[in-house]
Amino acid sequence: MKHTLSVLVEDEAGVLSRISGLFARRGFNIESLAVGPAEKPGISRLTMIVPGDNRTIEQLTKQLYKLINVLKVQDITNIPCVERELILIKISASSLTRSSILEIAHIFRAKVVDMAHEYLILEVTGDPGKMVAIEQLLNQYGIVEIARTGKISLTRASNVDTEFLRNTLQKTTVIYK
Repeated sequence: MKHTLSVLVEDEAGVLSRISGLFARRGFNIESLAVGPAEKPGISRLTMIVPGDNRTIEQLTKQLYKLINVLKVQDITNIPCVERELILIKISASSLTRSSILEIAHIFRAKVVDMAHEYLILEVTGDPGKMVAIEQLLNQYGIVEIARTGKISLTRASNVDTEFLRNTLQKTTVIYK
């Protein structure tokens, strides 16, 4: 199972290196890592996607707390969250395919951030499922390059679990069809 860890750290040189070293020494992979300033000056938030069972994640959390600059570690996998990613996609876009690509971009609320004679670069922001969906649709046109941020996430103050609601609505729709 993949877990989402939100880690608050002091914004100092070498913190990321110590955290990645901890994972490497224990043979764990970080599938996604996004780092940026948090709400307070001098504090950064790391959002990591890490594969492992609950016991493994619990051990990793304990190990992270032993690092000097780590302030808070939270496994937010099963907590209602807002999750987003950013992806830039450079795609081949001839005069024959450009309108189809732009139609897909419009449906996914993607922005065209660069246009050349034979290429487009699209910026897409959304949940991880949206990223997979648009990438699959655009593959047929010839994706040249992709740059992806990795998932960032904040727990919902409203505590509303939209994933739960989405699944409930889908099941209800199937029952009433």
